[in-house]
Amino acid sequence: MKTFYNLVLFFISVTALAQNEISGTVLDEKNKPITGANIYIDGSYDGASSDENGKFSFTTTTTGNQTLVISFITYENITVSIDVTNAKNKSYKMRESVNTLDAVIVTAGTFDAGEKARVSVLKPLDIVTTAGAMGDIVSALQTLPGTNTVGEDGRLFVRGGEADETQTFVDGIRVAQPYGATTANVPTRGRFSPFLFSGMSFSTGGYSAEYGEALSSVLLLNTQDEMVEEKTDISLMTVGLGLANTQKWGKNSISFNTAYINLEPYQKLVPQNADWNKPYQSLSGEAVYRYNFENGLFKLYAAFDAAQFDINQESINSANKTRIDLNNNNFYLNASYKANWSNQWQFFTGLSYGFGQNIIGINVDDAQNDEHSSHMKLRLKKSFSDRVKLTFGSDYFITKFDETFKENLGNTFAIGYNANIAAAYAETDIFFSKDFAIKFGARLSNNDLLNETVLSPRASMAYKVSKNGQLSLAYGSFTQAPRQEYLKYADYLSSEKASHYILNYQYNKDRRTFRAEAYFKDYADLVKFDTDSPQFNSNYFNTGEGYAKGLDIFWRDNKSIKNLEYWVSYSYIDTQRDYRNFPTEVTPNFVAKHSLSVVSKWWINKLKSQLSITNSFSTGRPFNNPNEANFMAGRTKGYNNLSLGWSYLLTQQKILYFSVTNVLATQNVFGYEYANTVNANGTFDRREIRPTADQFFFVGFFWTISDNKKDNQLNNL
Repeated sequence: MKTFYNLVLFFISVTALAQNEISGTVLDEKNKPITGANIYIDGSYDGASSDENGKFSFTTTTTGNQTLVISFITYENITVSIDVTNAKNKSYKMRESVNTLDAVIVTAGTFDAGEKARVSVLKPLDIVTTAGAMGDIVSALQTLPGTNTVGEDGRLFVRGGEADETQTFVDGIRVAQPYGATTANVPTRGRFSPFLFSGMSFSTGGYSAEYGEALSSVLLLNTQDEMVEEKTDISLMTVGLGLANTQKWGKNSISFNTAYINLEPYQKLVPQNADWNKPYQSLSGEAVYRYNFENGLFKLYAAFDAAQFDINQESINSANKTRIDLNNNNFYLNASYKANWSNQWQFFTGLSYGFGQNIIGINVDDAQNDEHSSHMKLRLKKSFSDRVKLTFGSDYFITKFDETFKENLGNTFAIGYNANIAAAYAETDIFFSKDFAIKFGARLSNNDLLNETVLSPRASMAYKVSKNGQLSLAYGSFTQAPRQEYLKYADYLSSEKASHYILNYQYNKDRRTFRAEAYFKDYADLVKFDTDSPQFNSNYFNTGEGYAKGLDIFWRDNKSIKNLEYWVSYSYIDTQRDYRNFPTEVTPNFVAKHSLSVVSKWWINKLKSQLSITNSFSTGRPFNNPNEANFMAGRTKGYNNLSLGWSYLLTQQKILYFSVTNVLATQNVFGYEYANTVNANGTFDRREIRPTADQFFFVGFFWTISDNKKDNQLNNL
């Protein structure tokens, strides 16, 4: 018995001698104690928590070199190697995690909307729930600051840039022909339906080195990665019909929508300012197929559009109207694959093919142009840590353009060009803390048609000045090949250039967002020519220049008033250009100095209805009056458009929708066309350029069929 007692005492004494004390203090980067941090020896149950002074202490039976782990929410884990016999009274500093929801993000120049955007100024699909937008993504974007409403065109004009200075991408792959059929003073629409997109990023400047060939803006549209359930959407409208469907099986899903639009019945009821032989008609469709791999996603996107119209266009310089008979065919195919690899690697690749064709009858003459465009892309992203990320990749653009003009007399003229642009880019994100981050990179591109290579640096930074507010700065150098109407005559030109400087402040709290952004753009090497319009015998030069500077303000409130959300956008711009055939540097005719938009949406429970009201206002735009000595000295009257939309739920899945644009029937004027010669009084006569119709009325019935009996199309109206 005595022997057993001695053995127990020996075991207890050995165990006591084998225990080692681990102690220390856990601090943040400002040497303030962190309370409640979890400290433990990796692979054991030995550990403790820090007290209100950041101190901790515990004993361990482990020996030798061990790994000490310290963790605390919103901070980066600490993993440190220690010798358990010499790990007393040590201090450990923790860094705040940059992956928290309140961490800084670079926002200069970019509006985000979508389910995955960390800070969105717009809700998912909110861009198309706007009265007056009529389901057109581009029209809805024109309620955001930095854009100009050019009613006779319909495309995106951003911060003093023309519409072709904005590039559109679907799932990161470029769309060469993003707009529908049009002719002079007949507005067009974007080709894409909102039904298949989960979010968007609209950059008004200073965008990533990943994107090129855009002087002013980039619009990124992202198709949905995963469909929640199968459903069918049916649309019956005063202007046509629509059908959408989603199917899922295993790891596969497919969504499609198709629409037939015919404005002829509508225009027989509503007076028009245009002389139509055959109003606009179109058949269009889109589809997305998805396959989910274990660590990746494959998507195949396809869209087609066939449209036609026949119109007699008036000119003050001709006693007879010019007949334009236009048939437009468009096809776009986009395939992409993205995957998460081991060791924090992300991989993306994709390619697209686009075909655009216009067959045009001009009185008794005929013209046709065909554009084949392709884009191949590869992107790799490596996260070395939460604080350092590297993105790099390459692009290859192929464009083949052909145009023929056949006179009624039998003469045929043919022109065209082939252009290939190869580009490589790299960009680094560095988070010094959750309050301060920088991004810098560069893009190197070579255009074989222009025989030039250009390096374009980009840089941006963001700093949190308070818990809910931050400042961002951005700089970028951007290039873009001259537009199609120049290159088809002059392949000796060089790329046009622009430099962006942006200062941004953004505040987000409790479903309220405020943004203020000042910018300056410096244009160089813009194309000029010496004739009234670009022609085969014009002389072209890269001697143009210009600038744009201004202030954009955005306020969104989704909390102050129950069931009411609204946003207010204001833009001020001062811009001048010496380009095209301008004799001097002046403000172009598509720019309004002041623009204001107010968008509101009110859900009325008792009426089971959503009321949407949009009012857009802008000051007058410049025009050139040959009766005056100064070039482009005239100003149109201000533009105003008050639009109303009303959605009524007949049942949870059946909606009756009514909308009217320009409720007040304001007589908006976009500009003037002047006679080429003076009249008997020695002055030049003119005619107003006005909308094809002062108002547009729309009535639709939208029915969703799904298993849960709850889904509807309210977010798309």
